[in-house]
Amino acid sequence: MYRTLLRPLLFNLDSERAHHLALGAARFAGRIGMRPIVEKCFELEDPALSTDCFGLHFKNPIGLAAGFDKNVHAVEMLAALGFGFIEIGSITGQPQPGNPTPRIFRFPADQAIINRMGFPSDGADAVAPRLQEVRRSPNSALLGVNLGKTKAVALDNALDDYLYTFSRIKDYADYVALNVSSPNTPELRKLQERSRLEALFRGVQRDNSRGIPLLVKVAPDLEPAQVDEVLACCLDCGVSGIIATNTTFSREGLSRPTEETGGLSGAPLRKRSLEMVRYISRQTQGKLPIIGVGGVFCGRDAFELISAGASLIQIYTGLIYEGPGLVRKVKSELLGLMKESGISRLGELVGKANK
Repeated sequence: MYRTLLRPLLFNLDSERAHHLALGAARFAGRIGMRPIVEKCFELEDPALSTDCFGLHFKNPIGLAAGFDKNVHAVEMLAALGFGFIEIGSITGQPQPGNPTPRIFRFPADQAIINRMGFPSDGADAVAPRLQEVRRSPNSALLGVNLGKTKAVALDNALDDYLYTFSRIKDYADYVALNVSSPNTPELRKLQERSRLEALFRGVQRDNSRGIPLLVKVAPDLEPAQVDEVLACCLDCGVSGIIATNTTFSREGLSRPTEETGGLSGAPLRKRSLEMVRYISRQTQGKLPIIGVGGVFCGRDAFELISAGASLIQIYTGLIYEGPGLVRKVKSELLGLMKESGISRLGELVGKANK
């Protein structure tokens, strides 16, 4: 029904308006008590898909990537779709509107999206009470919180900005992801340089008295030597995991040229994300857990990312093109592929292609 009825209606709207409409519908459904009904519709859990990663137990490895629910408005209903974990944000220290609209562009022929959102955020002070409220109510999905830098904050003051946000949300997060790789905030990707990244990691870790798993989200456009520096920094600073990858500057895989700026996501990113996951897994010999994200539209995509070394995966653009049933579909197909391969539990699949 989604692809034949709802998607054509949503795709007739401006991309951001359609997104807000979907998020608003999810929020409303939660308020009127629809969660049990939605959970029943999309329910599919199997012990074979459960896994432990950076000290947390995940009922399944399928997560919602940051960006869908930036300001914590519909976490419970999104969890009802069957996600094993939800990552909200990016949250910035100060409230900011993000970049001018329009700033999201669909490429249906390529199952792709370009966005230049620029971290629109209500700010840490506004989001923290919503996170607290989520924690007060039943929620079967683990919660990750993605932190971004406030645009108005100078790069040299980035640590203080991240620390402020971290101080406001740390009591409510199962893990925290530092986003230093969005292509839509000026100079942000410079934080992936070794000296800046190490200062950021060590600064946040000093304030991390609860020992919350700390992850970093990296760009797909890094050269191998740059990736190696990031990995060395992660291992030296006790970072718990890495999210590979963010959106890309590349336009490879698009069937038509475009002058729209921003980060490309969706099916064209699949190959590069797979390469990054495989490279990171091999370079670290599997010592650094990876969340693989980029171009997951089916169980086969998830199977390949996990086999390449990802312990968990995330989806976002696939959800826009395939609809809310995608989570169940990916889990069902992943289970089928595992059975065909003689794999009885998810942990046996992680990095299997690298052995």
